[in-house]
Amino acid sequence: MTDTLWGGRGSLPALVAAYTVGDDRIWDQRLLPWDILGTLAHVEGLAAIGVLTAAQTRTLRAALRRALSESRAGGFSISADDEDVHTAVERRLVGRLGELGERVHAGRSRNDQVLADLRLFSKDRLLTVNGAVLDLAGSCTAFAKQHRDVVFPGYTHQRRAMPSTIGLWAASFAELLLDDLVPLQAALELVDRSPLGSAAGFGVPLPLERELVASHLGFAGVQGNAAAVQGSRGKFEVVILSALWTVAYDLGKLAWDVILFSSEEFGFLRVPEELATGSSIMPHKRNPDVFELTRARAGMLDGLLAQAMAVAGRLPSGYHRDLQLSKGVLMRGFDVVEEMLAMMTHAVPLLAVERAACARALTPEMLATDEVLRRVRQGQSFRHAYRELAEQLRRGVMPPPLTPRQILAARTSTGSPGNLGLSRVARTIAQRRRELARRRRAFDGALERLAGRAGGKR
Repeated sequence: MTDTLWGGRGSLPALVAAYTVGDDRIWDQRLLPWDILGTLAHVEGLAAIGVLTAAQTRTLRAALRRALSESRAGGFSISADDEDVHTAVERRLVGRLGELGERVHAGRSRNDQVLADLRLFSKDRLLTVNGAVLDLAGSCTAFAKQHRDVVFPGYTHQRRAMPSTIGLWAASFAELLLDDLVPLQAALELVDRSPLGSAAGFGVPLPLERELVASHLGFAGVQGNAAAVQGSRGKFEVVILSALWTVAYDLGKLAWDVILFSSEEFGFLRVPEELATGSSIMPHKRNPDVFELTRARAGMLDGLLAQAMAVAGRLPSGYHRDLQLSKGVLMRGFDVVEEMLAMMTHAVPLLAVERAACARALTPEMLATDEVLRRVRQGQSFRHAYRELAEQLRRGVMPPPLTPRQILAARTSTGSPGNLGLSRVARTIAQRRRELARRRRAFDGALERLAGRAGGKR
């Protein structure tokens, strides 16, 4: 490996070169279109300050747009001779344009290049994850509306506690997923600033138009301090993975509940044939593998987050090669969570609710709190009514029965089974969709203009 961006300092033995590159080329292949787009924006910035002539800019722009089209069509990949994505792009330009291709690296470092690539990649994926979270929240809301009046036991400590509804259970996941948009939005704000122009963390002796370059790439602005830009590497990966972890946490809980509630011992839900797998020895078995693997994938985010924290958490200021190892961890995190969201959005509407099993499980003692509070409304103190009913229960005297309609009618405060607020949740989902669509249009529009409208979706 001799043709590297730092090749003027000599080459490395093959063993050392292979060790330092590792599997970086695999992950860098995903960054290839982003690196080309970043280079396109950098060329526009160099032209704005007179480092490139108008003719040189047109030639480089055309060559980069051609490379971008080739990368999207599968005709441009990172070879074994390339150290990384940055080397691959520059070699492509030099191979086609000669010395002109060597001019594009003026005013930047691989450090701010890879940061730009990762931030563009992450912004794109975070917008996608936001949309997928809203899709699942919508599915949970629709499921809650369909089964809002199905009363079944609520559990604490895995013991029957008070009456609940399938609607309350499903709507809880819709609202939890909307909560997940908060850390996802924070992660998006963190990465939505251009690092280009910070170079290796000390700026460069050129009057770079950093804001112009940021605008070309659809960033909301620039991250100002050049040293802070380099200090952000590793941290933003951890922040993103932490946000993805919250999504995985909720999906793992949802999957766990489905596994439990669809078991023969509970029977509240039924997993349809198209979501279940069979046994190789027991012909009667139908296993909830989709939900078990979702639960397992949620656990994977624990490990990925821990890896990112371990790599980045003990470093001094500046760039360190350790940070190369956070790249694959970040990409795997996105892959895992997007797979989980897609599967759960597909699965939730297919679940069936067994109303009879839900009704059978609502045993008389679960109405004890209803009876205590009925007596409170008649003038007793809560503590006196509680002790009185507890003594009756010890003697085997059960509270009077209530119909599902009566149970729901008694629970009308905000967020209770009789007042789920589904219209409010639906309005929130619609509002978030509009905001997300505006942000996506702005980002895609900037990049399509940079690519000469030849690019479309990355």
